[in-house]
Amino acid sequence: MSALAPVAPGLWTDEAEPRLIGGRRANGEIVFPVPSGDAAALVEPVALSRKGTLWSWTTQGFEPKEPYSGPQPFQPFLIGYVELPGEVIVETRIVDAEAADLVIGMPMTFAVVAFDDTRSTYAFRPERQP
Repeated sequence: MSALAPVAPGLWTDEAEPRLIGGRRANGEIVFPVPSGDAAALVEPVALSRKGTLWSWTTQGFEPKEPYSGPQPFQPFLIGYVELPGEVIVETRIVDAEAADLVIGMPMTFAVVAFDDTRSTYAFRPERQP
């Protein structure tokens, strides 16, 4: 994925096994994504867990309203919430799965995937069992 630019800067770490970057508030609460503007000064960046559990999910079966800038022609995709234990619940695309494969509470693993021909985005996929 390194050849593709991220859809937005500062979403994940630049390492062999990247991790999402969240922000820890003074009260210990973790948020994702890190706030922008003046609010960014109120959080400490923190690398989040690569593993979580599927909290909820649905399918995105129609093209989102403007300013949608995803691949064309539009292809339906899975989207859900993954709970990173003790950290935060992240809204994310779900890849490498069909709707019939998904079960609330199943283990999920972070991934960086192609968003279109020039950009990458973050996603989670079902954890592969050995």
